[in-house]
Amino acid sequence: TVMREKLASWTQNKLLLDPKNDVFLPSIGGTTVYVIGDITAITDPKRKVACRTHDECNGSDVFGTDICTCRPYLVYAVEGCVETAQAGGAGIIAYYRKEGRALGEVTKFRVYNARKYQSGGDRPDTYFKQTENIAGIVDARSQELMPDPLLWLGIKRIDRLLSMSKDKYDAITGAGIEVLARDSLPEDMVAKNAYVEISAKISSGYAGFKPKA
Repeated sequence: TVMREKLASWTQNKLLLDPKNDVFLPSIGGTTVYVIGDITAITDPKRKVACRTHDECNGSDVFGTDICTCRPYLVYAVEGCVETAQAGGAGIIAYYRKEGRALGEVTKFRVYNARKYQSGGDRPDTYFKQTENIAGIVDARSQELMPDPLLWLGIKRIDRLLSMSKDKYDAITGAGIEVLARDSLPEDMVAKNAYVEISAKISSGYAGFKPKA
């Protein structure tokens, strides 16, 4: 009963409260872990590990939309992982199928349109509000479970975490994985149209540079 209530609250799906429904299949899910370099370096305290935990963004990762920083950060992280591997360590890209903050691609594109056509145009102060207006919640991800693949691999330390997300950092360190350094996305890799997104995220607690005015 408690699990049903928690899932119903988290997903805004009241059907989960019905005891006749025995199975809950999330609309999205799954994880792929890419290891760059010697996999034995992951558990070797003498060698460094770089890591990015990346949530799927089909519009940016695949089609290159410039409204967000997902693809630039993924590219930057792959480069960082390759550099670490070339120096004798290992790089890890954990790619999570959590499209649109686990709200799905259709919801995400509806939010994009709402942001663009709202009075005053797209702006940081309404960035999260537009998602809440359409989906009922800002974020449907459960980052507490996100470090599980890293723990399964035996990772106890990340020398270079390629992520600005406060929630992911808190989840990783909360799982007992030591993070020695965080590597933010360089500002010169942020497209003009993505400044709304990155400004809103930094204002909400993300680590990183201070966006240009």
